[in-house]
Amino acid sequence: MGSLDQVRHGLNRLWDNLTEGWQHLRDRASNAMTRFSPLRSSSELETAEERFIHNASPWGLLTAELSEDDKQIKVRLEAPGMEADDFDLSVVDEHLLIRGEKKVQREQSEGRYYMMECAYGRFERALPLPAPVDEDKARATYKRGVLSITLPKLQAGATRRIAVKG
Repeated sequence: MGSLDQVRHGLNRLWDNLTEGWQHLRDRASNAMTRFSPLRSSSELETAEERFIHNASPWGLLTAELSEDDKQIKVRLEAPGMEADDFDLSVVDEHLLIRGEKKVQREQSEGRYYMMECAYGRFERALPLPAPVDEDKARATYKRGVLSITLPKLQAGATRRIAVKG
């Protein structure tokens, strides 16, 4: 094989690996991609915050981990830059529905942004649950940018022996 063929073969392998890597990343992150919808005011004049949000990305990542054992389901959702009060959680049709609003936290008052990858506004994410849960006993905490939710599973009716009297 000539050196030109070796280079061509190497470039083809590189391209295949790159394509495979992007496909794998897209498959893994597709569920975490979340649309953020900025709130619109009724007035025609936009505030500085609304202009800022308008220029921000409408898509962001809310990556999640969901695990279960015999008694409960645990969800861990990374949502940096928020407060505990910014979340609204509910269980609907065997899905954990996570709604919230990420508000703008600008520390810079002068100059301009050259890159804005952060998303701001309202969002909604539905995670399918692997088993029915008792939402009345659910617990949630938010610490250091991570929302942790514990959902106890509904216990199936315990088997009870029925005595037959004669």
